[in-house]
Amino acid sequence: MKRVVIFVFTLLVFAVAPAKTDKVHIERMNDEVRKALVLPDTRDKLAAVGADAAGGGSDEFGAFLRTETARWAKVVKVAGIKVE
Repeated sequence: MKRVVIFVFTLLVFAVAPAKTDKVHIERMNDEVRKALVLPDTRDKLAAVGADAAGGGSDEFGAFLRTETARWAKVVKVAGIKVE
């Protein structure tokens, strides 16, 4: 029997700040990005290149990063991928 392995990944773009940035500044940046993502012009430009606009909070982003890091670390280990 032939085994087929399928990997699904998504290209994501995030705005980040240094680790010790005050929470108030992070929340302000997030609020401004969310406002921009709902503008019709922004949505139209993203849609024109096949992208979807989505926003989330810093806690969601942190959880996402932890999940993705664990997922891809497993792939790297199983595949025996090494840094060249």
